[in-house]
Amino acid sequence: MAPSNEQPPPPPSPTGKVSRSSRPGGRVVALTGAASFLGRNLVGLLEEDPSVRRVVAIDVKAPDTAGSKTRMHEVDLTAPVAEERVAEILAAEEVDTLVHLCFLSSPTHATAWAHELESVGTMHLLNAARQVSLRKLVMWSQTLLYGAHPTNPNFLTERHPLRADQGEPYLADKMAAEREVLAFGAKSKGTVVTILRTAAIVGPTVNNYVTRYLDQRAVPTLLGFDPLWQFVHEVDALAAFKLAIDRDYPGTFNIVGEGVLPLSTVIRLAGRTNVPLVHSVASPLIGALWIAQVSPTPPSFLRYLRYLCVADGDKAARVMGFRPAYTTREALLDFISAQRLRDARLLQESPA
Repeated sequence: MAPSNEQPPPPPSPTGKVSRSSRPGGRVVALTGAASFLGRNLVGLLEEDPSVRRVVAIDVKAPDTAGSKTRMHEVDLTAPVAEERVAEILAAEEVDTLVHLCFLSSPTHATAWAHELESVGTMHLLNAARQVSLRKLVMWSQTLLYGAHPTNPNFLTERHPLRADQGEPYLADKMAAEREVLAFGAKSKGTVVTILRTAAIVGPTVNNYVTRYLDQRAVPTLLGFDPLWQFVHEVDALAAFKLAIDRDYPGTFNIVGEGVLPLSTVIRLAGRTNVPLVHSVASPLIGALWIAQVSPTPPSFLRYLRYLCVADGDKAARVMGFRPAYTTREALLDFISAQRLRDARLLQESPA
């Protein structure tokens, strides 16, 4: 008898069941935001997974990692017909696992469009999911949504409420989307719903508001404040999503690197210049720079330069078995090494 090329499924853990499709031939995994950083990297991982029969990419453009398993469906979640279109796709492709990644990784000036994409788009997606027998939904969220407050404990657990600034569209839309997904999970008893709240993602290839903040030669901070920060390496963030796809872990989980660093140390390790600003000056200055599209964040993010917002990753370790390969410090240093290589290349390419 010829040896089988199929790999046996991983052994079940004490807390998580191996994710199995009810359909023959393997699992069918769909991803919204398939062309985003998380999406295209997960598509690549799923292409190589023998237990996955088909990958369904849902986005306005195709991911560059799409291979023979991937079927691309061009869908704009802001469109009024998105609900019907997604429902048709989920049914026709026999999707059993849906990974919702269609969220911006950085603030935008196009706040009305972002609201339609994240808050209204999530409603379109969930209404479509209600029309089919979806077995699992995995959503990307961020620990940033806990908010930065002087009353925060040293480590925020999943039991703490989301208290980020409701007046900041980037944060409010994501919190609204989380509420919609949690309500969907409460009513859809046959669907496993997993929410992964990642710390700020850094690494050699990621590009978001944090990497752009640290890419500035002169990094603004608030005079008299030095809050602790934490990161998760891009490889670890992807590993957490793969865990949630492969096994059933209903609930919300903080996905963070071990350890924390004072913001002053983060800036020093990055080789940048710390520029402390008086609080009364900082808000109008950052506001003007944001309007001029020079600052990577609006002034509402100044709270994270002042107060603590650090999440506890114990639940993910205990329930999911998630243990990051990189600490917060190691994730930062890996990003910085790649950043310095880019800086050196730019210097070489610049005219004499």
